[in-house]
Amino acid sequence: MLLFTQDKKQLTKLKEKAFKLEKDIKTLFEANLEKILGLQFIKSEFKIKSSFIDTLAYDKETKAFVIIEYKRGKNDGMVDQGISYLNLMLENKADFIVEYNETQPEPLKRNEIEWTQSRVIFVSPHFNDYQKQSSNFKDLGIELWEIKQYENGLIILNPIKKSKSAPSIKQIQNNENSEISKVAQQIIVYTEEDHLQSKPEEIKELYETYKNAILNLPASIELEPKKLYLAFKENKTNIADIVILKKGLKLFINKKKGELDDPKHLMKDISSIGHWGNGDYELVVNDTKNIEYIMSLIKQTLSNYSL
Repeated sequence: MLLFTQDKKQLTKLKEKAFKLEKDIKTLFEANLEKILGLQFIKSEFKIKSSFIDTLAYDKETKAFVIIEYKRGKNDGMVDQGISYLNLMLENKADFIVEYNETQPEPLKRNEIEWTQSRVIFVSPHFNDYQKQSSNFKDLGIELWEIKQYENGLIILNPIKKSKSAPSIKQIQNNENSEISKVAQQIIVYTEEDHLQSKPEEIKELYETYKNAILNLPASIELEPKKLYLAFKENKTNIADIVILKKGLKLFINKKKGELDDPKHLMKDISSIGHWGNGDYELVVNDTKNIEYIMSLIKQTLSNYSL
């Protein structure tokens, strides 16, 4: 990636500045954890058994704990470490709950936590091809994030995406008692296919139409399948969610009550009732006749939106 500053039509290349210590990356992430990943900070240097976890966080959306580890140099055993940490978490659930309840104002109950959504995030200025390939399993709860800093205080963050043809981690299990087998049995990474399974073809086509319309909005939007819905996010913030029904789609728009300009009054106010998706507005659709108008409503959630 080439980065420049512009002055009177002249470009000056920005030089990358190496992080001197892993601690520098850790300090930056922990101070901006919610902005970067949308996570709740729980503990720095969390000790569990004989291990120290760099950063312990909690994902309010998935209701799961997240372990974050920072690497400044190359470490080919990184994925093995991630699997070990996931197994450590799943074998010591009570310790994680206690740590949360001792540090946060609102306590967690055991039945509120989705342990199947537990994950480990590795943050480093560089990942080699071996590291990327060894973590490229569609159902492995391990993520890689590259971080680089440049002159003028510029920070670039890049999540390493798994390939569309990524295999299942279950395909390489050869020992039921191994750490990877134990983790694979308990961790679930949801996909679009999970939500589309057994749905009628016309509903699948309807979903594809709405999905593409949202992804084509003027912003960098990513799709993240969750347990109960498909989340559309801009900079890790939900803008809309879709639940695929047998006879249509349930669409949520992430705006608080009174913040959405909906002159046709198409959206239903669900602020006073429990619901799966994010935001206070819901709509069930079974056709595309209002799709352009609905996209104009979703646009209001974008960071660059203006009247």
